[in-house]
Amino acid sequence: MTRISKSVDPTSPLTPAEENVLRVFREFLMRPGQMLCFHGPDLEKHRKALVALAERDLLISESFKGGYSLTIEGFEAMKACTSRPAPR
Repeated sequence: MTRISKSVDPTSPLTPAEENVLRVFREFLMRPGQMLCFHGPDLEKHRKALVALAERDLLISESFKGGYSLTIEGFEAMKACTSRPAPR
């Protein structure tokens, strides 16, 4: 597991792109510490949001390419953002 240096305010609201990434984790019923792998077009589509979420300590960037896992805080953020309807 690798941590990325902080450059994003961890207390700022989630962006729509970050919420979309957390919805992907929810879709696969991910729990803290379970790795989800993004690859191909999905990795490219979500790369900026994945990095931002890792910088905010909501995700952990795993050593496996495209692999990310939720932190406990990320799991709580996922539950909170998925209780609201997705933006259209």
